[in-house]
Amino acid sequence: MQSRTTSRFARATRARHLALLSSLVFVAAAAARRAHDPVIIIANAVRDSLNSTWSKANLHWNEIADQNMLTQALGTGGHPTQKEYLGCLIGDVSADTFHVIGLVPAHDMKRFQFAVTGSCDSVVGVIGTFHTHPYRAAPTGEALKEPGLSKQDLTTFMSDTDRALIVIWDVDSLDVALRSGDGRVVHPALLVPR
Repeated sequence: MQSRTTSRFARATRARHLALLSSLVFVAAAAARRAHDPVIIIANAVRDSLNSTWSKANLHWNEIADQNMLTQALGTGGHPTQKEYLGCLIGDVSADTFHVIGLVPAHDMKRFQFAVTGSCDSVVGVIGTFHTHPYRAAPTGEALKEPGLSKQDLTTFMSDTDRALIVIWDVDSLDVALRSGDGRVVHPALLVPR
């Protein structure tokens, strides 16, 4: 009887050790992959410019609470309304480390409340784009936020050749997607202010 109990105990112990070993291998693999993911470094002055751009694009959000969603989206209600903004990120890429040192407005920018178009194709030193997600106003008057990159933002990024995409949806609230040198898209990507 004792040998049967010892045998079951030994099997259970081996099973626990194998499960623990599997978990450790998985964690180590995930950590190694994360260590090789791209990272974006943004100068503090650039971060301040992103915050300023978002603040300007977000003016008057609380003045349109009396308008329905379609009127807000079209901006046809006669009230001032905030609009998305598209900018070009200027910097360099070393391996999979992105350094953002400046930004400029996109060429031929067309701004709407929930969309923006434009081009950074002819901008020297461009490494990607950023855009704003302004608040919209709820009928009750509070701000409705779109935190982070939308599914459409990510779909567009994946089908494009840009290496970096940032959205700012509140002061100091940034979400980043990066394309590594091997073409892999990482979202959310690590952002380091400097």
